[in-house]
Amino acid sequence: MEQDIPTWLRINPASSAPPYEQLRLQILEAANSGAAPVGTRLPPVRTLAAHLGVATNTVARAYRELEQAQIVQTRGRAGTVIAAGGDDARRRTAEAAADYARIVRETGLGEDDAVAYLRAALRRA
Repeated sequence: MEQDIPTWLRINPASSAPPYEQLRLQILEAANSGAAPVGTRLPPVRTLAAHLGVATNTVARAYRELEQAQIVQTRGRAGTVIAAGGDDARRRTAEAAADYARIVRETGLGEDDAVAYLRAALRRA
Protein backbone atom coordinates (compact mmCIF):
# COMPACT_ATOMS: atom_id res chain seq x y z
CA MET A 1 0.00 0.00 0.00
CA GLU A 2 1.49 3.33 -1.08
CA GLN A 3 1.51 6.12 1.47
CA ASP A 4 -0.55 9.19 0.64
CA ILE A 5 1.49 12.24 -0.36
CA PRO A 6 0.46 15.38 1.53
CA THR A 7 -1.05 17.95 -0.83
CA TRP A 8 1.25 20.65 0.58
CA LEU A 9 4.32 18.85 -0.79
CA ARG A 10 4.88 20.06 -4.34
CA ILE A 11 7.57 21.50 -6.57
CA ASN A 12 7.13 24.77 -8.43
CA PRO A 13 9.26 24.49 -11.58
CA ALA A 14 9.06 28.27 -12.09
CA SER A 15 10.59 28.98 -8.67
CA SER A 16 14.13 30.29 -8.43
CA ALA A 17 14.65 28.07 -5.36
CA PRO A 18 16.08 24.62 -6.08
CA PRO A 19 13.63 21.72 -5.62
CA TYR A 20 15.35 20.39 -2.45
CA GLU A 21 15.05 23.84 -0.86
CA GLN A 22 11.37 24.09 -1.80
CA LEU A 23 10.74 20.74 -0.11
CA ARG A 24 12.84 21.66 2.92
CA LEU A 25 10.92 24.91 3.41
CA GLN A 26 7.52 23.26 2.89
CA ILE A 27 8.24 20.56 5.48
CA LEU A 28 9.65 23.13 7.92
CA GLU A 29 6.56 25.32 7.54
CA ALA A 30 4.23 22.33 7.97
CA ALA A 31 6.09 21.26 11.14
CA ASN A 32 6.03 24.77 12.61
CA SER A 33 2.39 25.47 11.71
CA GLY A 34 1.10 22.13 12.96
CA ALA A 35 -0.01 20.96 9.51
CA ALA A 36 2.47 18.12 10.12
CA PRO A 37 2.49 17.62 13.89
CA VAL A 38 5.19 15.78 15.82
CA GLY A 39 5.19 12.12 14.81
CA THR A 40 3.80 12.69 11.31
CA ARG A 41 5.42 10.17 8.96
CA LEU A 42 6.79 11.66 5.76
CA PRO A 43 6.66 9.71 2.50
CA PRO A 44 9.68 7.51 1.74
CA VAL A 45 12.35 9.25 -0.32
CA ARG A 46 11.79 7.17 -3.46
CA THR A 47 8.00 7.43 -3.25
CA LEU A 48 8.06 11.21 -2.86
CA ALA A 49 10.71 11.65 -5.57
CA ALA A 50 8.67 9.59 -8.05
CA HIS A 51 5.48 11.47 -7.17
CA LEU A 52 7.14 14.88 -7.62
CA GLY A 53 9.19 13.89 -10.67
CA VAL A 54 12.54 14.72 -9.06
CA ALA A 55 15.69 12.74 -8.36
CA THR A 56 15.81 10.70 -5.15
CA ASN A 57 18.87 12.72 -4.12
CA THR A 58 16.71 15.87 -4.17
CA VAL A 59 14.34 14.49 -1.55
CA ALA A 60 17.17 12.84 0.38
CA ARG A 61 19.02 16.16 0.62
CA ALA A 62 15.92 17.96 1.93
CA TYR A 63 15.34 15.23 4.53
CA ARG A 64 19.05 15.21 5.50
CA GLU A 65 19.12 18.98 6.06
CA LEU A 66 15.92 18.82 8.10
CA GLU A 67 17.37 15.99 10.17
CA GLN A 68 20.51 18.03 10.87
CA ALA A 69 18.25 20.86 12.06
CA GLN A 70 16.34 18.34 14.24
CA ILE A 71 13.05 19.03 12.43
CA VAL A 72 12.72 15.41 11.31
CA GLN A 73 14.08 12.14 12.60
CA THR A 74 14.89 9.13 10.45
CA ARG A 75 14.02 5.83 12.10
CA GLY A 76 15.40 3.36 9.58
CA ARG A 77 12.65 1.12 8.22
CA ALA A 78 10.08 3.05 10.28
CA GLY A 79 10.69 6.05 8.02
CA THR A 80 11.20 9.75 8.50
CA VAL A 81 8.94 11.56 10.97
CA ILE A 82 8.47 15.10 12.21
CA ALA A 83 10.58 15.33 15.37
CA ALA A 84 9.89 17.05 18.65
CA GLY A 85 13.25 18.80 18.41
CA GLY A 86 14.12 21.70 16.19
CA ASP A 87 13.43 24.41 18.70
CA ASP A 88 13.05 24.47 22.43
CA ALA A 89 9.37 25.47 22.42
CA ARG A 90 8.40 22.47 20.28
CA ARG A 91 10.50 20.12 22.44
CA ARG A 92 8.98 21.47 25.67
CA THR A 93 5.46 21.24 24.25
CA ALA A 94 5.97 17.63 23.15
CA GLU A 95 7.33 16.73 26.60
CA ALA A 96 4.39 18.43 28.33
CA ALA A 97 1.95 16.61 26.04
CA ALA A 98 3.58 13.27 26.89
CA ASP A 99 3.32 14.08 30.61
CA TYR A 100 -0.33 15.06 30.22
CA ALA A 101 -1.11 11.88 28.29
CA ARG A 102 0.50 9.81 31.05
CA ILE A 103 -1.60 11.57 33.72
CA VAL A 104 -4.77 11.13 31.65
CA ARG A 105 -4.11 7.38 31.36
CA GLU A 106 -3.24 7.04 35.05
CA THR A 107 -6.48 8.74 36.12
CA GLY A 108 -8.62 6.83 33.63
CA LEU A 109 -9.96 10.01 32.04
CA GLY A 110 -11.33 9.49 28.54
CA GLU A 111 -9.69 11.06 25.50
CA ASP A 112 -12.63 13.36 24.75
CA ASP A 113 -12.63 14.69 28.31
CA ALA A 114 -8.83 15.11 28.27
CA VAL A 115 -9.04 17.15 25.07
CA ALA A 116 -11.87 19.24 26.53
CA TYR A 117 -9.73 20.05 29.59
CA LEU A 118 -6.83 20.99 27.33
CA ARG A 119 -9.00 23.25 25.17
CA ALA A 120 -10.39 24.96 28.26
CA ALA A 121 -6.86 25.51 29.60
CA LEU A 122 -5.73 26.97 26.28
CA ARG A 123 -8.66 29.40 26.26
CA ARG A 124 -7.81 30.55 29.80
CA ALA A 125 -4.10 30.96 29.05
